[in-house]
Amino acid sequence: MPRLLATPTLSRAALLAGLVLAMPAVASPDLDDWNAVRDAARGQTVYWNAWGGDTRTNGYIDWVAERMAEEHDIDVVHVKVDDTSTAVSRVLAEKSAGNVTDGSIDLIWINGENFAAMKEHDLLYGPFAEALPHFALTRQDANPEMVTDFTLPTEGYESPWGKAQITFYYDSEEVATPPASIEALHDWAETHPGRFTYPRIPDFTGSTFLKQALIALTDERGALYAPVEESDFEVVTAPLWDYLDALHPHLWRSGRQFPSSGPELRSLMGDGELALAFTFYPSEPAAAVADYELPESTRSYVLDAGTLGNVHFVAIPFNSPHKAGALMLADFLLSPKAQAHKQDIDVWGDRTVLDVAHLDADTQALFEVDDSNPAMLPADALQKTLPEPHPSWMTALQNAWQARYVDE
Repeated sequence: MPRLLATPTLSRAALLAGLVLAMPAVASPDLDDWNAVRDAARGQTVYWNAWGGDTRTNGYIDWVAERMAEEHDIDVVHVKVDDTSTAVSRVLAEKSAGNVTDGSIDLIWINGENFAAMKEHDLLYGPFAEALPHFALTRQDANPEMVTDFTLPTEGYESPWGKAQITFYYDSEEVATPPASIEALHDWAETHPGRFTYPRIPDFTGSTFLKQALIALTDERGALYAPVEESDFEVVTAPLWDYLDALHPHLWRSGRQFPSSGPELRSLMGDGELALAFTFYPSEPAAAVADYELPESTRSYVLDAGTLGNVHFVAIPFNSPHKAGALMLADFLLSPKAQAHKQDIDVWGDRTVLDVAHLDADTQALFEVDDSNPAMLPADALQKTLPEPHPSWMTALQNAWQARYVDE
């Protein structure tokens, strides 16, 4: 998942954005005439800035690029980023330099604080999402998470393309009964020192673990769904820091070192250094078992009180010179063919955003899950999805973690 934008860059963004408010935008395609959009997109090259930190994700994007070239004569270039904020900063720099018609980015995999920053500073093209022919298959009226990003209404400025939720996994040959709550996780780690850890902050997966723990531990949960500046940050987060202070000595390498990412966390599980881990992609453990990256004794589960989940989106910068191609790509990502291929654990295992129950029978068949893999979650396991806090909490937690555990 893409990481979020740091607060200092946001402050600079606020200053620079004011310099170019009067500049004209790139001419937009006629969203009421999709045939015209399709015609205009032919021959275009779409530069898609997307996280490039996982081989399965990259393989899926390669497949998308092949389909777009063959079916629509659109060349998709995957610009691999490890921090989405770098793409946001590039769009901002182009705007401040007066480049409002020939930007270098056509589509961004984005959500959370980065979306909030781009929308606030008029860096996004739109609204466009509801004009995509396949968008209706998400049934957004019945599934409001398709039009909400970290509590913020998307207002058509980004299109959903995948769903994520924290999922824990463990080696059943070593762990008989995994911890079913954040509190129990501490007790388990104390009893099994060095066998659990989380990615180093500000990695997105690690930061999501902080939010999961905070939701479980704080008495001020409601404060998390409003801007962080409206709350007493120290009071709200005090239980989290007490918890981590107690947990860290029992982590892998005694909490003195952390893996860099979710994929590295998975590698530690595969190497047998850990017995318990977690991911933001529910099908990842099953996919890793199928690829012989994790042992067949791997099992998945979620905490009894539920786990944090969200939808990830794509957005089009205001100065994309290839908006028609970007629209076609965003729509293809919502097609049943692309969504079913993405959900296949042999490909990626990322959950679909389509309302499968309301698709026709033949299309529903594309999304049938092979439950023979013992590491696959039961179909009803993800019913308890905890909503994401306001995006401002992510950056605040990241900064506080760095100050407490790195800068001390």
